[in-house]
Amino acid sequence: MATAAGVFTNTVFGFILTFTYTALWEQRDGLGGYDLSQALTYVWVGQALLMAMATMGGGFQDELIERIRSGDIAVDLFRPADLQLWWLAHDLGRAAFHLLGRGVVPLLVGGAVFDLAFPGGPLLWTAFLLSVLLGVVVSYAIRFLVVLSAFWLLDGQGVVQISALVAMFFSGSLLPLTVFPGLLGEVARMLPWASMLQVPADVFLGKYGGWELAGAYGFQAGWALALLAAGRVLQSVAVRRVVVQGG
Repeated sequence: MATAAGVFTNTVFGFILTFTYTALWEQRDGLGGYDLSQALTYVWVGQALLMAMATMGGGFQDELIERIRSGDIAVDLFRPADLQLWWLAHDLGRAAFHLLGRGVVPLLVGGAVFDLAFPGGPLLWTAFLLSVLLGVVVSYAIRFLVVLSAFWLLDGQGVVQISALVAMFFSGSLLPLTVFPGLLGEVARMLPWASMLQVPADVFLGKYGGWELAGAYGFQAGWALALLAAGRVLQSVAVRRVVVQGG
């Protein structure tokens, strides 16, 4: 029921954003390097990826924060599995479910109602899915760093909410980052959140070709490795603060 409700919600917001984008692009055709069809496609790709990328937070965060707060994280640290990789596997499964369960239907509805610019062949679809995978890893790495703040704050919900707001803005969920003016746009496109929507959407739209596509993958993979490494370092510091009641 929750998935069905989520599909309905994503579809409704897809229509709202579509009409908003239509009004904007009719006044500024070619804004951000997109024609109207590409802009509307961007909207529906964003709705399809919203939950897979956990742009608004969620996923493993609440559960892991609670385990840190309660001290149950000590049990996790004694398990013969790496904490960071354990939750990465968990999050990849969650993202795959949401991509299929909550992403496909809104995208199909958008394509049935509006003139969207779908990829022209299986190679472009494959390129898009690879970009989505890299984007999910970047998203996870950011959220894992946010969760680790609970080792110091105990209740990390405030940081989670701030992180979600930052992700919504800098991922391009509100407007494509190519629309952002001047230095703000240049900085936004260099930040890791661009990997979560802007890059996958541009791959979907065929904006990258040849070495440009390799560069887009390199951008995502580079941020994924850097953020996972940062999470590894912060985790090694954070676990020294584990205190379990009674011993």
